[in-house]
Amino acid sequence: MKIKTTLTAALLAATTCAANAAWAEEVTLRGVSAFALGTTFSRDFEAFVNWINDTGEGIVQIDLIGGPEAVPPFELGNAVQSGVVDIANNTSAFYTNLVPAGDALHLAQNSIQDQRANGCFEVVDRIHQDQMNVKFLARTGDNMPFHLYLTKPIDTPDLTGLTIRTTPVYRAMFSKLGATLVRTAPGEVYSALENGSIDGYGWPSQGVLDLGWHEQTKYRVDPGFYQVDVNFLVNLDVWNDLDDAQRAKLEEGAAWIEAQNAENIARNEAEFAAQADAGIETITFDGDAGQTWLATAQAEGWAAVAEVDAALAEELKSCLTTD
Repeated sequence: MKIKTTLTAALLAATTCAANAAWAEEVTLRGVSAFALGTTFSRDFEAFVNWINDTGEGIVQIDLIGGPEAVPPFELGNAVQSGVVDIANNTSAFYTNLVPAGDALHLAQNSIQDQRANGCFEVVDRIHQDQMNVKFLARTGDNMPFHLYLTKPIDTPDLTGLTIRTTPVYRAMFSKLGATLVRTAPGEVYSALENGSIDGYGWPSQGVLDLGWHEQTKYRVDPGFYQVDVNFLVNLDVWNDLDDAQRAKLEEGAAWIEAQNAENIARNEAEFAAQADAGIETITFDGDAGQTWLATAQAEGWAAVAEVDAALAEELKSCLTTD
């Protein structure tokens, strides 16, 4: 009986080891995007998922569960923090409740490759690990600026008298320039434009046509300001449980998708052409007006971050900007 029990224990131990070894060979992560699948700001994450699933067989796979229908955008940060979701495609504007200084990311004037080279990536990763319990894996959106879109023309950066739909991304800038600000869900913007309760909205260079907003939009204001940050976040406990090969594959995929940021320059041009075809005219601020527009964007953006954490704002500004 004693020999049998020992043998049984040995067999169970061997089976457990084999099961663990099999798990270590391939792990499947549950992924969710804050943006509807197939739209502009989900596009790169979906490409990344496909790349991982194509090249990471036997190592790591990602089961893309869905977009906002799976987890509401403003709840996704909490979901990846807690481990309900293993990997998320999210923008810092949707999780400032967890990383209040995250608004600094869209103020970047350099590329994610520059940030990896100058040590800024490690700072951003540290903040996310400490405050949100996530590994900051990758950033997409470089070379994709934000713009003001309007239903009526303006000829100076003075936004007094205009009601603008806003988010934390450009709230400080638009407020400084005199706009009356309202915050609505993206799904309410079309009707708000249609019924005249707002005169415009801030949005990146890409994605307006995805949402149908071009039907109610008459003008885009240039130059663009800031850069989009759409980030891939991995629950930190999940990340730490991965083996070296699994983490290396995800980091290889991160480098691959970040290289695609260069394509946003051509994508912007194609989007602007499509906007023009849809009847959206361009208002361009140049000279002193252009300088006021861009300088206000940076000054007010960094002032807002400094109100949250002055020391962290200085640390991030030193490695995210080129001034």
